[in-house]
Amino acid sequence: MYLLKLIARNAMRHKLRTILTVLGLMVATISFGFLQTVVNAWYAGAEGAAATTLVTRNATSLVFPLPLSYEARIRAVNGVTGVAHANWFGGIYQDPKNFFAQFAVSAESYFDIYSDYLLPEADRTAFLRDRKGAIVGRKLADQYGFKVGDVIPIKGTIYPGTWEFVLRGIYDGAKTTTNTATMFFHWDYINESIKRQAPRRGNQVGVFVIGIRQPEDAAMISNAIDAQFRNSLAETLTETEKAFQLGFVSMSEAIVVAIRVVSFVVIVIIMAVMANTMAMSARERLSEYATLKVLGFGPGFLTILIFGESLLLAMVGCLLGVGLLFPLASGFARLMGTMFPVFEVSLWTVLQQIIAALAVGAVAAIAPTLRATRVNIVEGLRSIG
Repeated sequence: MYLLKLIARNAMRHKLRTILTVLGLMVATISFGFLQTVVNAWYAGAEGAAATTLVTRNATSLVFPLPLSYEARIRAVNGVTGVAHANWFGGIYQDPKNFFAQFAVSAESYFDIYSDYLLPEADRTAFLRDRKGAIVGRKLADQYGFKVGDVIPIKGTIYPGTWEFVLRGIYDGAKTTTNTATMFFHWDYINESIKRQAPRRGNQVGVFVIGIRQPEDAAMISNAIDAQFRNSLAETLTETEKAFQLGFVSMSEAIVVAIRVVSFVVIVIIMAVMANTMAMSARERLSEYATLKVLGFGPGFLTILIFGESLLLAMVGCLLGVGLLFPLASGFARLMGTMFPVFEVSLWTVLQQIIAALAVGAVAAIAPTLRATRVNIVEGLRSIG
């Protein structure tokens, strides 16, 4: 207890220096944690992907559709438990700035596969019965003030015209990482209209979503599906949902890498600042360290004093940073709306912040400790801080 009091008093000798150092550590901790959270948000879709879900798309590119007739053949593959289809709609709600994901899906089968979308049974029934029905996620509904019964007009970009959907339900996520910033409506409704306007574009789907029994069978089933359509006019590429999501992330990989690098550069910079602070403190106290040596205190005691002070400052700054990161992340998520469907500070990010702070405190104390433990008693007593 006495040793802890001594460490705390040493840390508070120069109050202004200590406060500025702690503030610097706090800002660095917040910056590191925030940037790591941004990276995690980028990968949220892939990390939340189910191991028992596959996605089949056109092997040439995602922009090319697949015939609806493929669904029956996929369903017949051994190990497949369910098949649904979906099309990216890409429409505009009121203003081009109001971007959010919209999918036309085979309603019943799609939500059987994605069971982490929680929708009251009455709302689900109303949605399935209404050809123009739609459902949206809780985050999306909160952002735009959508209520059940609202008519939502969407101006099509891929599918021309203004489409009106009646909101029949608002879904929640089974987990905090579930995307609740998406709008879903009936593929049949879109398909019927497209067949009247441009018959050749009818009965075409963007992707097939496939449920399987065992995750370990994913590769075998994927190969079996793709083998069926090899050398056809629309060859397929089947992969796990996680791999499918990572394909989108890879398009912006350079940005993600840059953010990661910057987050670690912040830690290196604050490490240098902290090392300078501890070096100044050690230089000012050389005569005290020499006096302690005269009184019989060994290098171990001096090491504990210096490392203890450095780690104390680092952890105080870290805890303040961790505490402020949560409201900051929450405010940023509200500000960005649906740009990041999942923006959550993870436990691993907090652990990284603590580990980084401990590393900063430990590294910053090494040089001052070596100097204090090796100082000659006579030279130390002559030293003037």
